This record gives sequence, C-alpha cells and structure tokens, in this order.
Amino acid sequence: MPRLLVVANDAIGVRMAGPSIRAWEAARALHARGIEVVLAAPGAALPPAPFATVAFDTRGDALRAAAVGADALFVQGLVLAHYPFLAALDKPVAVDIYDPFVLENLAQRAAESSANRERYHRQDLDVLCAQLERGDFFVCASEQQRDFWLGMLTALGRVNPATYDDDAALRRLIDVMPFGLPDASPRADGPVLRGVVPGIGLDDRVVLWGGGIWNWFDPLTLIRAVAELARSRGDVRLFFMGTASPSLYQPKLAMAARAEALARELGLLGRAVFFNAGWVPYAERAGYLLEADVGASCHLPHVETRFAFRTRLLDCIWAGLPMVVTEGDVLADLVAARGLGRVVPPESVAETAAALAAVLDAPGGRAGFADRFAAVR
Repeated sequence: MPRLLVVANDAIGVRMAGPSIRAWEAARALHARGIEVVLAAPGAALPPAPFATVAFDTRGDALRAAAVGADALFVQGLVLAHYPFLAALDKPVAVDIYDPFVLENLAQRAAESSANRERYHRQDLDVLCAQLERGDFFVCASEQQRDFWLGMLTALGRVNPATYDDDAALRRLIDVMPFGLPDASPRADGPVLRGVVPGIGLDDRVVLWGGGIWNWFDPLTLIRAVAELARSRGDVRLFFMGTASPSLYQPKLAMAARAEALARELGLLGRAVFFNAGWVPYAERAGYLLEADVGASCHLPHVETRFAFRTRLLDCIWAGLPMVVTEGDVLADLVAARGLGRVVPPESVAETAAALAAVLDAPGGRAGFADRFAAVR
C-alpha cells in the first residue's frame, strides 16, 4: 500500500492552534479511509495515534528518513522552506495552502519598521512562490481561497495549456479540502466556567472567544461591547480561551496584551472579562463550547479576513453554539445565510453589543438554534 507522509508545520500535542489541528485531523481522516499515513511534526513527541508518527528536531534527520520511506508527501506552511531536502526528493508533493501566511504577516508585523516589514515580506513571498512552483497538487479550505490561489498559480505559470488539458476546471491542480468537523458529538466531563472560574457565577451568561488573540483580530470592540451591556445588565461574562500560543514559533501577541489592558482600564478585568492564562487543551475544548451561550469572533477590516477560514467558528458549528461574528469572511457569510447567529460590521461597538444581546435573549437560548446547526453539520 502506498505510504503518505503528512508533515505539520508546528507542534502537535495536547494544545494546538489551527494549522496543527488541520494536520492532525487530516491524518486521522486519511487513515480512516484506509490510507497508510505517517504524521510528522516538530517537537519532542506526538500524542498516541492509530497511525505511525514521527517527531523531528531542527536538523530534520528523522523527517528525512520518514520522507525517504514514503511514496508521497503532504506538507503545509513553511515546511519546504525549513527542510528543503523534502522538495528535492523525486516524490509527489501535495501542499496545504489553507493558511495564507503572507496576508496574516502583513497584520502581524504592522508595528515593525518599514525595512523589517519589507525584508520579511519578501522572504514570505519567496517561500510561498517556491512551494507553489514545487507542489504537484494543492488544497485549500474554501472556494474563496481557491480563487486567490488560482491567481497566484496563474502568475507563476502553473496554469498553462498542459494543466488545462489535464483538467479544464483545474481541480487536479488545486481543490478544496474542507476542514471538517469531528464525527463524534461534543461531550463535557464537567463544568469549566460557571462556578469554576472566579467571577463567573452559576446564572451568568457566557460569551466565549475561542482560540488565540492574534494581531489581526479585534477583541477591543468586543470588550467595549461587553462594557456597554454591563451598563444595563450584570450577568454577561466574556471569556478568552487562549492568551499564550502553543506554537513553537512563539508569535508576538501584542493584541492580547492590548485586550487585557483595555479590560483593566474599563474596570472589567476579573469582573466581566476573563482571560485564560494559557491555552485550553484540544481535547477539553468541548466543555467550554457546550457551557457558553454565545461564541464571538471579531476582526479588523483587512485583506486577511477575506481569505481566512477560522477554526474557532467550526468549533462553534460542531457544538451548536450561536455566534456573533464580524462580516467579511466565508464563515461569516455562512452564519448570516443559515441564521447561526448575528453578523456585524467591523469596529462597531453599538452593533456588536446589540447583536450579543439579541443572541443572548433569543427565544429558547442556544437550544433555539439547534435545528439550524443540525442542517449545516
């Protein structure tokens, strides 16, 4: 049986962010379909899995051995740039480009000097173009993303008479690989927020921010909206699930610091706004999703938003948690089209506060949205 080596860009473990979750779940799904999978990731060790795993260090000796023994490679992120021997192998390479890191890094590095930003942006583009030139097949997470990548592939000459003749729709060059949802329904082992986190009472209504507070997000508008609600009701509690990234690369989370500073300035920290000091383990996230009343995701108006595919919103769909989200990305369009919550314009405190109140006070609470989520799942 052909062996597929799936190579994650970041650590896979108890705590994971979006790209690592995607690699882990892709490996599990491929294995379940009878494909011989080996999952490789940087770090000391991987969790127990029903397929073979390989942990590798910066030298990549273990990764090299695994790649030599594989029939094909499936990579993501900066893997080909960090380990160029993979690209040099005479083996088919599929590349997961669901995470448009070039666009993310425009926001991530916005506060740096112009010289640094230009230098790093050029490096990002070089890495991206190299993988688009080397890959034999590409996947992304949505049709909207596919449109973006088709433009880049065209500019690099990958859309040409040969690829057109092979498949006029170009699905054999790049296609959509949905992120997907777990097959099993979410299950909580016990309370994690109400009566557990000091300041969150048994009767309080919880607004949940899933995932990290990356620099391209906008927690500030959400915090100000909660402050607005606090003027007329004392039962709303906003909980941020992650403030310390599990990534090996330790991105600078300047927006997380700004969010905590704003909550403190408004007198809400520990009273109506709460920050988890670490990162909720992947296997324990269901407890938070099931206990919350509303999921929230707010972002700033920039190009990253249009091509994003946010793991945190998929978790809300999995758990049937109604959402308040900023407009502009494909999952916000889904929320609006299927009535899974409310969609608001960027940086509007008044409309975000009104949307939160509407979802919190909807007839039947989150249970009133159950049929809509069932239809989407």
